[in-house]
Amino acid sequence: MKFISLLILSVLIVVFINPIAPFWIIMILLGISSALVGAKGASSFLATGLGMGLAWLGQTIFLDFSTGSQLPYQMGEIMGLGSGMVLIAITGVLGFLLGGFSGMTGSYFRRLFKKKPENIYRG
Repeated sequence: MKFISLLILSVLIVVFINPIAPFWIIMILLGISSALVGAKGASSFLATGLGMGLAWLGQTIFLDFSTGSQLPYQMGEIMGLGSGMVLIAITGVLGFLLGGFSGMTGSYFRRLFKKKPENIYRG
């Protein structure tokens, strides 16, 4: 349940706050949301990574089809990637990595302040 809620929360943060804030603000917000939800490290990495990656991928595909611009294809050719769709896919992978590491950072930040049990070896 934490995975699904963190995934949905990260998509909402990226879709609604990304147009008005830079990406590093989004990364901080994803880290805070991961710490508040309380998901474990790998789960928060995948949830926030998929959320941000899918949101960035969806936004770039939407902008590509709605504007009909040739700019992604021209930039892909200039960079030697061959196609603009490769550039769009790289954007999705970059969003996945940025979101995943910020979510994992938030999860590990929460673990810093979690009280550890004492005397676990006593009977």
